[in-house]
Amino acid sequence: MNPRWQFWRGWSIGLRMAFITMLPVALLFTSFIWYSWYAHRAQVDEELAERGRILARALAETSEYNVISGNLADLRLTINGLVQSDSSVYRIDVVEASGRNAVSVISEHPIEAEERAFEAQIRKQVLWINLFSDNGTPHVSASSDTRPPTLTTQVVGHVRVTMSPTNMLARQLRRFRIELAMAALALLASGALAWVLARSLIVPLREAIARLRQIRGGDYRVELPVTTGGEVGELQGSIGEMSVALDESKKDLENKVAERTRDLLASRNEALRADADKRKLIQKVNSIIEDERKTIAIEIHDELNASLIAVRLESQTIQQLAARAAAAAGPDPAPELAQIGAKAQAITRLALDLYANGRRLVRRLRPEVLDMLGLHGAVEEMVNHYRSAGVHFEFDTRGDFSRLGNELAISAYRIVQEALSNVMKHSHAGFAHVSLALSEEDGALHIAVRDDGDGFDPAVASEGIGIIGMRERAYAAGGSVRVQSSPGEGTLVTITLPLDPQLG
Repeated sequence: MNPRWQFWRGWSIGLRMAFITMLPVALLFTSFIWYSWYAHRAQVDEELAERGRILARALAETSEYNVISGNLADLRLTINGLVQSDSSVYRIDVVEASGRNAVSVISEHPIEAEERAFEAQIRKQVLWINLFSDNGTPHVSASSDTRPPTLTTQVVGHVRVTMSPTNMLARQLRRFRIELAMAALALLASGALAWVLARSLIVPLREAIARLRQIRGGDYRVELPVTTGGEVGELQGSIGEMSVALDESKKDLENKVAERTRDLLASRNEALRADADKRKLIQKVNSIIEDERKTIAIEIHDELNASLIAVRLESQTIQQLAARAAAAAGPDPAPELAQIGAKAQAITRLALDLYANGRRLVRRLRPEVLDMLGLHGAVEEMVNHYRSAGVHFEFDTRGDFSRLGNELAISAYRIVQEALSNVMKHSHAGFAHVSLALSEEDGALHIAVRDDGDGFDPAVASEGIGIIGMRERAYAAGGSVRVQSSPGEGTLVTITLPLDPQLG
């Protein structure tokens, strides 16, 4: 449909109803007014035409003698009286047959002439009577003689009557105004009725819309009494029923949400307690492991290495004794002495290798430099060790690390050790940077390990055992671990460990 014919789509229901109600009334009012004015005007024209014709004919019949006899003064008085007494006559003219205007009277009333005039001929009738019969004898009328006398008609002039519609139109206009007023009152009554009907529809609809907006805003319990009948009343009743149903559903949902929230809070609290217990357990396990490592390292250092030193000394003594016995035997010593010396020398080399392995094992179990130089020295010694593997490392520190406790230093050392191990095993990096910073502002130790290796997509690749171990160890110390990486752009591992675990 053409959009020009859809102008009413933006109208309200009240405006549409008023338009539907008033349009036929307005059309009827316009038609009635037009027909009424046309009827009054036609009535004036018909009445003027009828009166003009009658008046002209009557004057033509009565003015014959005056025109023939030339007694125009009486005729003028008669016509003047007629013109002045009848306000619908504008002018009467009596014209002789020669065309001379014999009598002309104009009304003294303030009226306007009609365009047309009504005329009637003034005829003179002559009666011819034959006094003799056809044979020349005097005529004697008989009862059987039915021949009429001979009549001759002669036009001696005519009467022209000009009418005026002014007074008749004034009277009809007064009547038309009365009719117009009555029609206007009917139109106003129809408009008032349309307004009342539209309002009786608009008010309930506005109340229904307002309640629906309250429901949309979350206030489901609304009061909407049924104030009318029909479809609007059904709508009001339906909104009220819907409000009650929604309010009950809301309460039921709130109860379920509250119950579910309590369950979730209980589960969360239980999970937090379990997580706290897990952290304590991990921290305890790590502490036990470190203590056990320390005990094993001490036992290896104090007992195994001491025994290896004793074995080396004994083998060296045996080697010396074998050499002396071979020298005392002269130029032809027994071959067993040479074998004894070689075996003693092999035992010495084996003891030295075992001692070196024991030292390396002790450093892995419990780095001595951590107890001697603290975390700074231990990490630096670790970085120097990995430099020999072909990766260029940079190392920097900030802060006084003497404040660190033994357990925090061990946790930080193990986390850095795992991070560097991942760099060497998986990244294929050519450069790596390690930084340690002890912040006085937040009271935490910040560790960062960055490399330029292959990297990976954290959203696709799953975390390895090493990263999980780093994160759990950090969580146990009250800290956090963050891994940032993307394919081809390396990896950045940042660790934050609070100096006071209670703050984590």
